[in-house]
Formats: sequence, structure tokens, C-alpha cells
Amino acid sequence: MADAKVIPFDDDRSRGGAAQRPPRRRSAGSRRKNGEPAPVRQLDEHQQEPETGEVQPLPGRADAQDDVAVTHEEEPPQQPAAEGGLEQRIASGLAFLRRRLTGDYEVDDFGYDAELTDQVLMSLLRPVYEQYFRVEVKGVENIPSEGGALIVANHSGTLPLDGLMMQVAVHDHHPASRHLRLLAADLVFVLPVVNELARKLGHTLACAEDAERLLAQGELVGVMPEGFKGLGKPFSERYKLQRFGRGGFVSTALRQGTPIIPCSIVGAEEIYPMIGNSKTLARLLGFPYFPLTPTFPWLGPLGGIPLPTKWTIQFGEPIPTDGYPPEAAEDPMLMFNLTDQVREQIQHTLYKLLVQRRSVFF
Repeated sequence: MADAKVIPFDDDRSRGGAAQRPPRRRSAGSRRKNGEPAPVRQLDEHQQEPETGEVQPLPGRADAQDDVAVTHEEEPPQQPAAEGGLEQRIASGLAFLRRRLTGDYEVDDFGYDAELTDQVLMSLLRPVYEQYFRVEVKGVENIPSEGGALIVANHSGTLPLDGLMMQVAVHDHHPASRHLRLLAADLVFVLPVVNELARKLGHTLACAEDAERLLAQGELVGVMPEGFKGLGKPFSERYKLQRFGRGGFVSTALRQGTPIIPCSIVGAEEIYPMIGNSKTLARLLGFPYFPLTPTFPWLGPLGGIPLPTKWTIQFGEPIPTDGYPPEAAEDPMLMFNLTDQVREQIQHTLYKLLVQRRSVFF
């Protein structure tokens, strides 16, 4: 739909000006004409009765304070609650549905739908991020506010929820609210429903061509080089990084001159403790592994609910690549050294976060 365009939501606008506060008025008993004092009625030589609006001093306090006229302020009338907020949200929601039904929205060449991601998909992921996993984010200031950058993170958890949580962390905590474009495995794009949702969220195939195009456009790209080796490793090897492939992500960053930002994720390893792997079922279903956990498949669908662990995501200091010559992307020793540097930085941060963690769930 090349001719489609994005129509932004209507801005929230106030339906009226600020409520005017009525002027304060004194009570009738406290007003005087021409500065004359109010007349008093003598009761006896020691006491006099005050007029309405004046306060009679308490016994024993006559020397401490003079008679003071009380100012009675009239309370301003209660203003009805503004109804514009609800009406505006309803109008915005209806406008969103109209654009979806008529196709009056825009996606990029990779299928990324920014409007659907911001208004719907992020709203669905945010409660899991904030209330279930209670993710704590550190070092988000290391992500540049503009221009291309490559975020490299560890991968774990049996199911790739860590990538989604990292995506929410960047969008919600970065001052520029940047979108993270994740590179995903081939399997993601052959599964029904998952394929469409991944494309809408901005994910694309984990290949050098797509990554270079995104970085050249100034996008923030995320990659997890461990792949299925990290995602499906047994629980006994938790937080031990697997091999980072051939270092293709380093070559991509060198060609575009974009910084590499190491990212360490703690908490994902324990959501599905993988105590076994049924290779027979994995071959029958075409999966790289079939996990066996303390709850799955023994509890059926309930076994698919992840454990509510406490997560920490830390973004490390950027590793610059713009100082290398163009031919550096073809230097195998340089790629090996940079890959090892990124891997060691992620592993060191993982150990540090594990030492600081009080509990898996708190």
C-alpha cells in the first residue's frame, strides 16, 4: 500500500478555559462604613457582646491578642469534572479503527507499522514489562538519541520474551522514545500469526543485508548472536554465554560505521527452567528444540505461563566503529577481536548483576 499515509491521532485539547475563581467576599458582619467601628451593647463593666462576624476573646487571653474580625470566605462552587478526556479518547479510538478498516495507514518496506506498535502492541506488552517482570533498566543513556546503532544482547528464556522486553525498555525509557528493530530467526517468519505480529513490531530477518539497510536509515537495530543456542540452553548453563556465531554483526557495524552497544539481561533465564529437551518431538514439529520444564508439558496450557522473575536490563558503554577504514569489515582478526570484546563485556556485566541481585523473584 505505497499510497497510504499516516494520519496521527487527534491531540488532546481542553474543551474550555480554566474555571474562574469567584472573588472572595467578606460576611456582612465584618464590613464597616467609613472606617467606623461596629456598635456594641454593654453587658457590664467587664464584658461586652460582639456583633455578628466578630470573635469574643477567650478569658485569660485578652492581653495576648486583640479582638479580630473573622473573615468568612465563601467556598467557590464546585465545577463539574471535565468530560473532554473521555470523549477525546473515544474519538481517537474510532479514528484509529477507521484508518485500520480503510487502509489509511503506512508501513515501511519491512512491514513495520509504527501506529499499530505504539497504540496497540506496546500497550499489550507494557503490563507484562512493568507489573509481571518488573523490569529495571540501567544505562539507557548510552543509546544515542539519533542515528544508527547496533545493540547486541544475550539470549535466553526458552521463548524469546527477552527481545520483546528489551524493545519496550528502549521505547519507554529512552528520552527520544526510540524504536528498536530486532533481527529475528527464520522460524519467526514461517509461523502463522507470529509472522504478522513480528513484522508489525518492526522485526526483520537476521541477515546482513536487512541490518545494513536499517542502520543506513539511522535505525536502532537489535541482535542476539547466540540465537537458538542461547535461547534453548539447559538451565544448568544459565548465564553462560554461548558462541557468538561468526561475528557478522561486527562486520555490519563496521561497514556502516555505527556504534555497538552491549546489553546484558538478567531474569529471563528463570522464566522457563529448561530441565530437558525432547529431540524427537522437536524433529517432528520442525523446532530447534522442544523444552521440558517443571511445569511444561505436565500442566498443559498452564505450563506455558512464565515464572514472574525480576528482570534487569543494562545497556553498556558504546564501542565505536567509525574510526576504522572501510576495508576493516573484511579483516577477520579485527572482527574476531571486536566480537570477543563485546561478548566479554556482556558476560562481565551479567556476573556483576547476578552478584547484586537479592533474589530471583524480588
